[in-house]
Amino acid sequence: MRMSAVRFPPLIPPPPPSLNLPSRFPPPLVRKLSAGDGIFATSLSVLIVTTSRLCIKGNNVSINKAINAQEVAVKEKHARTCILGTHHEKGAQTFWSVVNRLPLSSNAVLCWKFCHVFHKLLRDGHPTVLQDSIRYKNELSDMSRMWGHLSEGYGKLSCTYLKLLITKMEFHSKNPRFPGNLQMTDRQLEETGENDVNNFFQLTVEMFDYLECELNLFQAVFSSLDMSRSVSVTAAGQCRLAPLIQVILDSSHLYDYTVKLLFKLHSCLPADTLQGHRDRFHEQFKKLKELFYISSNLQYFKRLIQIPQLPENPPNFLRASALSEHVSPVVVIPVESTSPDSEPVVETDELVEMDPSSQQNLFENKFDDLFGRTGSTDPFNFNNQNGMSKDERDKLIDQLYKEIAALKDELASFKAESKRLILQLRGRINELEAELAEQQHLKQQALDENEFVKAELEEVKKKQDVTEKAQRSLTEIERKAQANEQRYTKLKEKYTELVQNHADLLRKNAEVMKQMTLFRQTQEDMEQMKKELEETVQQLKDSMEQKEQEQTHKLDALQEELQSRNAEVLSLKSTHEDSKQTSTVMVSTIESLASEKTALSQAVDEKESTLTLLRGELEQAKEALTAEKDSTNRTVEGLQNQLNEKESHEQALEKQLLDEQFALLRSAVEEAEGIIQDALNRLEDPLHFGCTSSADYLITRAQATQDSLSRLQNGHTKYLADKKDASSLLQSVTLFTHLMSDTIVQGSATSHMVPMEQADNLLDACKRCGSDVLSYFSNLKDSTTLSIADCTKVRESLNQINAIAEELRPKGRDIKQKELGDLVEQEMCSTSAAVEAATARIEEMLNKSRAGDTGAKLEVNARILESCTGLMHTIKVLVLSSKDLQRDIVESGRGAASQKEFYAKNSRWTEGLISASKAVGWGATVLVDAADLVVQGKGKFEELMVCSHEIAASTAQLVAASKVKADKDNCNLGRLREASKGVNEATAKVVASTKSGKFQIEEKDTMDFSSMTLTQIKRQEMDSQVHVLELESQLQKERERLGGLRKKHYELAGVSEGWDEDTK
Repeated sequence: MRMSAVRFPPLIPPPPPSLNLPSRFPPPLVRKLSAGDGIFATSLSVLIVTTSRLCIKGNNVSINKAINAQEVAVKEKHARTCILGTHHEKGAQTFWSVVNRLPLSSNAVLCWKFCHVFHKLLRDGHPTVLQDSIRYKNELSDMSRMWGHLSEGYGKLSCTYLKLLITKMEFHSKNPRFPGNLQMTDRQLEETGENDVNNFFQLTVEMFDYLECELNLFQAVFSSLDMSRSVSVTAAGQCRLAPLIQVILDSSHLYDYTVKLLFKLHSCLPADTLQGHRDRFHEQFKKLKELFYISSNLQYFKRLIQIPQLPENPPNFLRASALSEHVSPVVVIPVESTSPDSEPVVETDELVEMDPSSQQNLFENKFDDLFGRTGSTDPFNFNNQNGMSKDERDKLIDQLYKEIAALKDELASFKAESKRLILQLRGRINELEAELAEQQHLKQQALDENEFVKAELEEVKKKQDVTEKAQRSLTEIERKAQANEQRYTKLKEKYTELVQNHADLLRKNAEVMKQMTLFRQTQEDMEQMKKELEETVQQLKDSMEQKEQEQTHKLDALQEELQSRNAEVLSLKSTHEDSKQTSTVMVSTIESLASEKTALSQAVDEKESTLTLLRGELEQAKEALTAEKDSTNRTVEGLQNQLNEKESHEQALEKQLLDEQFALLRSAVEEAEGIIQDALNRLEDPLHFGCTSSADYLITRAQATQDSLSRLQNGHTKYLADKKDASSLLQSVTLFTHLMSDTIVQGSATSHMVPMEQADNLLDACKRCGSDVLSYFSNLKDSTTLSIADCTKVRESLNQINAIAEELRPKGRDIKQKELGDLVEQEMCSTSAAVEAATARIEEMLNKSRAGDTGAKLEVNARILESCTGLMHTIKVLVLSSKDLQRDIVESGRGAASQKEFYAKNSRWTEGLISASKAVGWGATVLVDAADLVVQGKGKFEELMVCSHEIAASTAQLVAASKVKADKDNCNLGRLREASKGVNEATAKVVASTKSGKFQIEEKDTMDFSSMTLTQIKRQEMDSQVHVLELESQLQKERERLGGLRKKHYELAGVSEGWDEDTK
């Protein structure tokens, strides 16, 4: 009998969407058989369970084969099996259970291949892979940071790939509407924004971040390969290049969606708001285009994927019609040739569709044919079969087994043939679908190109007219350019000439100043001469007027006399007739009078001619004086004009000089602001957190800054008094800026070494001081506020920093330098006194022990105390040798200074001596106390041994502090070394005597286990083990406590000794 028409439903879920199976092969449904189906149902259930386990086991094997340490690309069949496994179990639990057992943190190649497989699962696996994987995001982040410490190789690549996968999981978690392979329609993309422009804006930013991670992985892989060789044909190169196929698939979709979202945003928001989006898109466009071009030329990608080429120029988002020109990039994966390595393991669909009732009837008919129909309703009731013996039933069963085996073989061959046919059909369907998609893409591209060519033709026609005008204008522009070039050359020559003239004018300025001085002196001489001439003219006028008045008076007197003479002549004529007798006498008188008159007339004429001459001379003098005055006025006016020109030029030069001085000041202040701002920025720099400093060094920096601030204030005052000279202010600004920057940085470094509260106060004070300095500088560089710029707040901030630093100084450093010399002598004397007292106490204890103890105890006590006495004597010799050596050091090094001045000058060495002396005195006292307790039976021998070691260490410290400045040929240094050896030997004797005394005094318990039973011995053994564990635990705790105490001791000693300054 044959059952070729019956087929079982497949036991695995449908293939993922990325396999692109046609719709005519619907996913099969597993029919759940009831218990009434009998043996066949039971066999099918067992087969289902067995097949499920085999699938899970096969999935584990495929995961381990896909993720291995071999530097070869992941095989496609293993990756596809992993993908199908997620669809089978509807999750990624099996994948993560296997991955968690792999050493991903120790093998970079293994981690790289894990990232590749995980990327495939996120793209093509079951949708619940994301939910199962998001819980491991923190572990992936830690792994990424761990691999990020490597600067090359697969470590750096794994770090970048893990960041990409984390970004992909976060993106799909925030945007669950996007599938893992990012395949969406335009309508679905529109629905993701929910008609809210804010959602579109945020989604675009997230896509930019997503694409940025993809591009980083692209660049990291290419930078790790030697592109000058054919790396794509090597196994190592293919291992690195294989994950880029997934990156190309994601990048093409992200680029397409980003373009569409940006056009959407530009239709809703202003262009200025989206300037940042456009800049970031253009940057990513250039990178993606370049990477696509490089990838398309690699031989490895040519047979696996068809990479699209992006347009020459990015889309113009400012033009809405440019969206129609956008062509979505389509990545085509050619159909692979069928091979055992690439053949997917999938179950075929049913060849014959049958409903459950028809299958049940078919099964019943087969059993009726085999066993016969009886009157009973139970087909398996063999007891009711009439006339059938046991042998016949056995033969029938054997026959049935053989037929079942034959049917199974036939069914297996039928399934294999069905698989082969279905796979061939699916491969052909994939080829046809890829060709159809490519033809559709080419058709759309041809249509778009046709439209684009038409638009370009119209633009060319429009531009043709513009080109002619542009050609004509180009000639004109060239001519203007040549003219501008010539003009530029002339201007350059003129500028050179002006610079030379400016230099000549500056040189001539001094000469002009000298000429101005001479001119002013000449002008003063001219004014003085002018005054003298005016005085001379005035005197001449006065003398001429006086002479004229005298001549006028004389002429009037002569005229009066002439009139009187004429009257007399008339009287004489009248009396001539009367006195003819006297005529003769009178004639002589008249003659004499006439002669006298003639003489008087001549005198009057002479006086008139003289007066005329004087008047002519006066007029000539007035004319000469007027001419001289006019020429002098003209000369004075010319010189005054030249003086005014020189003064105006001098004022312009002076103003230019002031402007240049202020420009220099402003540039210096701006540079100073940059230095201070850089210092403030360093306070927030994580790299600066490791820098440390001390309070003492901060105080010195703050004091130097305060001094420079005083010089800056004086320079400011001088500049306000004379703005022609800003040199002192510029020097003060430069020095103050550097010191202030150093103070701020050192304040921050000091805050790293102090408690939190004090560190916050110091850091706030430094920031406030920096802000006050910037405010002060802003007033200095502004001409309107230059005169009111005040540095009082800056000084107050520096005082606050100084006060905080004073509080942070170690308390042990408060001793004044002049007291160090006295303190050294006091400590050395105290150490000697402590050693003497310890020796006396040991002698006293030895006497008491001899008087009160007997036997072994007396012997032990005497041996211990004698060794302690010997140790004290050697310490005493060491202290004396140290004092002699210090005396030699001081005498040889102090010169003309006193001993105290030498100690103060070498304060660090002095403090080391003081500290060592204190340690020796304290150790001697503690040793004596421990020995006293041991002798009395109240102390521990271990305490005495520890005290011995401690005092040996203290003396070694004193020796080191003493000989650090000593001459190597000094005889006291040799005695000090011998004394140090004696101390070590005495310490060893104390320890040895203590150990022997402890061994002698302690009672020895005899271990007799003869009377103990097995149970008692086992119990004692367990108690002993518990006690041993307790002691080991206590020992570990005590060692940790000792380490903490030593660490704290070193910290306190470092603070008191100023070790941080030494490192500084």
